[in-house]
Amino acid sequence: MGAITTPLRGHTDVTLVVPVRDEEVSIEALAASIAAQTVAPAAVVFVDAGSTDRTAEVLAGWTARHPSWRVLTAGPATPGRARNVGIAAATTEWIALTDAGIVLDPHWLRRMVEVARHDAAVDVVYGHCEPALGGFVSRCAALAYVRPPRPTAQGPVRDGIIASCLLRRFAWAAVGGFPDLRAAEDRIFMRALAAAGHRHATAPEATVTWTIQPGLVRTFRRFRTYSRVNVAVGEQRHWHHGVTRQYLAALPFVLLAARRRAWLAVPALGFAARVVRSVLQRREGRPVWWAFEPRRLVGVGAVLLTCDLATFAGWADAIRDRSRGRDRRREQA
Repeated sequence: MGAITTPLRGHTDVTLVVPVRDEEVSIEALAASIAAQTVAPAAVVFVDAGSTDRTAEVLAGWTARHPSWRVLTAGPATPGRARNVGIAAATTEWIALTDAGIVLDPHWLRRMVEVARHDAAVDVVYGHCEPALGGFVSRCAALAYVRPPRPTAQGPVRDGIIASCLLRRFAWAAVGGFPDLRAAEDRIFMRALAAAGHRHATAPEATVTWTIQPGLVRTFRRFRTYSRVNVAVGEQRHWHHGVTRQYLAALPFVLLAARRRAWLAVPALGFAARVVRSVLQRREGRPVWWAFEPRRLVGVGAVLLTCDLATFAGWADAIRDRSRGRDRRREQA
């Protein structure tokens, strides 16, 4: 495919790009973890996507202490466009990417760089991602929707995550950059890289820790937004259709319950099985009995129901947005 195979010589070949928006609460922890990297990036580019809080002020303090760090302003921007702005401003061949709300392990960049150095044909290196387990809802959320890690020779890994990756700038340019989207832009971008034949590798020990939404209300809002954007760009088959099939399978029994309530036991048992399966898949070496703790199962069930409700609410939002768009076009015609 004509890929550039220049070996990664050292830290001066890497620019770290971070899109941010209204992150005054979390940005200090991220910036401190960047400053603590055992292999420092040649440059750090924060792209402010329209913050209305103290994010820019906090970052100004960090950039004053680190001459190789800078903040670019992208106006009200999606994460996809903000990343594109940052990468376009970089002068290095290699780009590291992470997000706000994340803390980097001190060896994160070094471990990805080592993988890239080992194989000059690699265009993308994906690191590992761990959820930060805070309160009860966060712990249940991790068991409800965080992808379980897969085993590797170097240990378990959740790879294929843009917030923990290193890639060649030409690979980003070759696929046209990130879509200008609020959600799904990372998955679409990664699929484009794979379809174009860009080779990837994994660095299981290059770990970032990300903060899960701490409550059901914030979980609902976040998933509703993700759902709306995913539907708007035609990504339903990767998420919405699977959720819908589960509820369509339950619908006949709900209708039968109008005559005999006992039929409700069938969808209830089906949902309970879904909750147990979710916990078992994510117990990560814990004993099987651990998965059946009642309070934990209730919490995971509540998170799953919240996510399902947000899925359908976001789907309805997208349909309504589409209808309004058609109405506006008719008025302008």
